[in-house]
Amino acid sequence: MFKALVMEKNDDGLASASFKDLDDSALPDGDVTVAVEYSTVNYKDGLCLSPKGGGLVRNYPHVPGIDFAGTVESSDDPRYKAGDKVVLTGWRVGEMFWGGYAQKARVKADWLVPLPEGLSTQQAMAVGTAGFTSMLSVMALEDHGLKAGDGPVLVTGAAGGVGSVAVAILAALGHEVAGVTGRPETADYLTSLGASQIVAREELNETVKRPLEAETWAGCVDAVGGDMLARVLGQMKYGTSVAAVGLAGGAGLPATVIPFLLRGVNLLGIDSVMQPYDNRLRAWQRIAKDLPMDKLDAMVKPAVLSDLPQLGADILKGQVQGRVVVDVNA
Repeated sequence: MFKALVMEKNDDGLASASFKDLDDSALPDGDVTVAVEYSTVNYKDGLCLSPKGGGLVRNYPHVPGIDFAGTVESSDDPRYKAGDKVVLTGWRVGEMFWGGYAQKARVKADWLVPLPEGLSTQQAMAVGTAGFTSMLSVMALEDHGLKAGDGPVLVTGAAGGVGSVAVAILAALGHEVAGVTGRPETADYLTSLGASQIVAREELNETVKRPLEAETWAGCVDAVGGDMLARVLGQMKYGTSVAAVGLAGGAGLPATVIPFLLRGVNLLGIDSVMQPYDNRLRAWQRIAKDLPMDKLDAMVKPAVLSDLPQLGADILKGQVQGRVVVDVNA
């Protein structure tokens, strides 16, 4: 038997969470059974925990949790054996498929990545999808020419999960980092992660008035979208790039094509869900190498399974700072 957080539909058609003891027969089909040790909380998790499933959950009963890390219990795939440490992010796990908010999970072997040397399962979930996305963003900016010394790199939504890890990685790589936040109380936190400049959200969160402004940023990791992304595009230096990773400020983009045509700005879409295996492995290896573990530890808020319904509601309200690490066995 193992414990799981299970979402079930009520008579009113809305879903609610409860904690159940299940046996292995309840697990979905898959190649690898994992004894889950840690999971985390992302924005998508908040949606999946909501009464309507955020439009992501297709079938109930459902176990949310889009990330997990743990130890292989059994495997029908030769790539993994009992005792191997593994990480899972993406592949619609926790949305279409049962996820990591349980003490056991069964998934396709193709969805797993070996835990990189130097990372514990707890640290891997301090990283999670948010940190994995951050590293994909940094890699994409580097692939398009970003180098330390080029000038300040902007991180929007800097106190959130993606932003926090992006700030720490960029600072560790020698970049001057400017963090955008709407919460003044997070300034010290962002400075501790390596931000050298704090930008108030109000300075950027308004409709574009001019298609081009002063060339300011050598790169940008944008977790906000909407008006802010449109404004930032007009402030990018010539030939630089923005890695777009989120839409906390809205899915629309009220911008013009002028920054692309006159400054050669690149808008890079970052998808972490269906990322190919080789690039996943590359990103996780870079995380183990380039993300300072002391900075990672400073982001972490510990939690247990019973905390998840409230944490899901909190993250949808923008009230979660840094990274939540859920010990599913506590």
